[in-house]
Amino acid sequence: MANLNYSRKIDAVILAGGKSRRLKGLIGNHCKPMVKIYKNIRFLDYLLNYICKFDLNKIYIIAGYKGNEIYKKYNNTNINLIPIECTIEKKPLGTGGALSLIKNKISQKFLVFNGDSIFNLDLNKIINHNLNKKKSFLAITNNKNYKSNRTLFGLKIKKQIIFKSKKSNLINGGVYFLNKSLIKKLPERYLSLENDIIEKEIKKKKVIGKYFNNFFLDIGTPSNLKLAKKIIPAIFRKPAVFLDRDGTINYDNGYTYKINDFKIIPGTIKKLKELSKKEYYIFIVTNQAGIAKGHFETRDFIKLHKYIKKIMIKKKIYINDVKFCPMHHQAKIKKYRKKTKFRKPGNLMIKEILKRWDINLKSSVMVGDKISDYKCAKKSKIKFYYLKNNLNNTLSN
Repeated sequence: MANLNYSRKIDAVILAGGKSRRLKGLIGNHCKPMVKIYKNIRFLDYLLNYICKFDLNKIYIIAGYKGNEIYKKYNNTNINLIPIECTIEKKPLGTGGALSLIKNKISQKFLVFNGDSIFNLDLNKIINHNLNKKKSFLAITNNKNYKSNRTLFGLKIKKQIIFKSKKSNLINGGVYFLNKSLIKKLPERYLSLENDIIEKEIKKKKVIGKYFNNFFLDIGTPSNLKLAKKIIPAIFRKPAVFLDRDGTINYDNGYTYKINDFKIIPGTIKKLKELSKKEYYIFIVTNQAGIAKGHFETRDFIKLHKYIKKIMIKKKIYINDVKFCPMHHQAKIKKYRKKTKFRKPGNLMIKEILKRWDINLKSSVMVGDKISDYKCAKKSKIKFYYLKNNLNNTLSN
């Protein structure tokens, strides 16, 4: 497994501009993607959480109207070890012109998402397409709840090629897989990705696609926003399993940070597959004092976890987020030398997760092999399991 190919780098772009005129008076002093859906969890949180479970390199959020709100919350942060960079338009550029702002940064192939819609599909079925340099990919769906949609509507697929048809009720699902060549000459002026770029490519028969019947919702109308506040928590609120890492997922041989030293405990994959099928969120919550003590660096930890994420995805297991604490009161490296409640038995890592994830805590569990894991779970009011031989045996009893 150590020979896994790291060559593929797929970035993602979220288009989060627009003035939300139709929602005036319904979203307060917020831009549309920042509307609160459940408690303090915003629509953009749900979208980012969904995206970040996949194997992506970096996420760019392009913000427009009230973009400072997005910039302050997300710029230079990361979710599931995926870095997020935010850019604010100096003037309205539309969904197409906005892409000109990142055309020199973006990966050769990249995903694009509308920041006001969510399409709960398996992104692997898109990014695994062999997209040549002259083609674009568009995910399409039925127009079930947005009857006023006039952006890339009436679509049809024949032999993977998308074309327009007045008799079709299929619409753009707001998820694109594009080649950098499509945007490398884009001017920094107002352009619509849908009408000025993709529609022209459709006429040239250069857009391929796939129909998905997964949950899709655009929050651009008052009725859909009301529906979102009801249905999104019902779909995305799930129980979670919080996992310690060393000694729980893998053998603890002392400061594991090299890929070749990472050995998964037998039974772990089987149980994680079961949990993924049951739609549990999977979080890793781990103390990493080896960073503080100078045994390895943060970049080594991230490299290992990107590897773990890749091999898990290949087995249809999705890790939703990773929290780690490099602090230790006896740290060799001064900037890490302090006591903190982020380090277990403290539970601030779990509290950080709960701030942005919609979790059914009563049905959630934590698994670990140390007393510090137990104390962390107790403080968080989460049912705890001590590891018994392996994860499968532990959670099966």
